[in-house]
Amino acid sequence: MFCPQCGQQQATGAVRFCSRCGFPLDSVIHLLANGGMLPVYRSPDAPNEISPRKRGVKQGGILLLSGAVLVPILGVLASYGNSQFLEILVAFAAIICFVGGPLRMLFAGVFEEGAPSKIMPGVRPYVPAPMPAQFAPQVQNAALPPRSAQPHTGWRQRPNTAELISPPSVTENTTRLLDKEERKEH
Repeated sequence: MFCPQCGQQQATGAVRFCSRCGFPLDSVIHLLANGGMLPVYRSPDAPNEISPRKRGVKQGGILLLSGAVLVPILGVLASYGNSQFLEILVAFAAIICFVGGPLRMLFAGVFEEGAPSKIMPGVRPYVPAPMPAQFAPQVQNAALPPRSAQPHTGWRQRPNTAELISPPSVTENTTRLLDKEERKEH
């Protein structure tokens, strides 16, 4: 892909900004992926659609929490009114709320679809079109060009400084100091 502002060829199709001029290339990638059509974004004031999975988990949580309020209230009413119907109603409310709520959340989490992906349907990742052979970039496998058989002229060999002066030994400096002291004393 080439930058539309400066013409710099980009290394990959996943680059967000031009390496030369800094032009943002996200919209260019969207244009190429959609065949030249601009992507349609929803407005910020549009209602936010909730996914079926999230809706199911929310319903299960509301059912579970409503059971935490409803079952004790029905239990108190059943203890004051000696009615067989209220006792059965408390049992059904407890089963529906405390068993049905977590089961609804489990079902939603496992079987229902999640939020739609960020990629819009029908949008393919950008794949550059094949270039004609005359314009195709030349591919080199090696990082450096191959070594030439003939040495380059104009370069001289680096001198080996160890041949000019041999490094002094460790005891040589101490011997020189002792020689100086002996000369001073005489």
